[in-house]
Amino acid sequence: MNATRHTPAFKPLKPWISFADQLAQLEQRGMEVENKVAALDYLERIGYYRLSGYWYPMRAIDIAASLAQGQAVRSNAFVGGTRFEDVVHLYVFDKKLRLLALDALERIELAVRVDVAHLLGQRDPKAHENPACLHGNFAKKVITKGPDTGKTEHQVWLSKFQALLQRARKEPFVQHHKQQYGALPIWAAIEVWDFGLLSKLFAGMKHADQQAVAAIYGAPDGQTFAQWLRSLNFIRNVSAHHSRLWNLNVVERASLPADWPAALDNSRPFFYFCLMQQLLNVICPNSAWGQRVTELLEGGFPNTQNGVLSLDDLGAVVGWAETMPWKKQAPK
Repeated sequence: MNATRHTPAFKPLKPWISFADQLAQLEQRGMEVENKVAALDYLERIGYYRLSGYWYPMRAIDIAASLAQGQAVRSNAFVGGTRFEDVVHLYVFDKKLRLLALDALERIELAVRVDVAHLLGQRDPKAHENPACLHGNFAKKVITKGPDTGKTEHQVWLSKFQALLQRARKEPFVQHHKQQYGALPIWAAIEVWDFGLLSKLFAGMKHADQQAVAAIYGAPDGQTFAQWLRSLNFIRNVSAHHSRLWNLNVVERASLPADWPAALDNSRPFFYFCLMQQLLNVICPNSAWGQRVTELLEGGFPNTQNGVLSLDDLGAVVGWAETMPWKKQAPK
């Protein structure tokens, strides 16, 4: 007898409502809206759903539901004193934070790509395609589970590289190397890589090579630096896809350097801004990037009347600006 399949009982999707009704609903739930014309404009340009991620911390805790479920549960009602303008200010703060992250990560990605290419290129101009130039676990060990079963990590990497190369096939430098040499040397190939491809290849390099690059940036060892790159790639993807960053729970976590404040939380975004600052201290020590981060955190975070928002959710600890690695930053 065949087992009966049960269809999950899903809740019905919430109904569509107009922009005006969206605003009215927010007011009914206790949000103060001083300028309704401006608020409607933000709802029309940014969207209710995206903004809801920014007003979520302003929703009141449902005490009864929280006790019943053993964890904090938010009600639909807002904490008293919640203002629509604070939601917008938080959204703008987060946008500026993402742009600062992308600015730093672009410089970090370019610099590390050059370091990797310069080191590996000494052995073979096509080192990125040569398994002998990489660690055996990456280049020879076969994957036994998942969609890439039967392949090596290097073969999976090469497939992604070829996809990016195909996308860039009309670039003059790609056409030149393909026509003249049939392939791209690693110092040209890096122009096709994205941050994810860089971090994966670095993780697949030989330990001594990882160590050599890690030492440039003050990382304790190559394995730690590989994790830094994975974590920063995670931050880069969040920022590039316009997702909320300021109170993000970071899934791809790096370990805390020994000389940094123990209070720093590697599950919060601020810790990764500290990593960016450490790397920029090496790459471009006279950069004003750290000063711009300081100015945003000290003057750009919304000062709410009800005190429900805090830089604690970003992970910024008390006295952060006077600790490693920020104290190394050059004056603007």
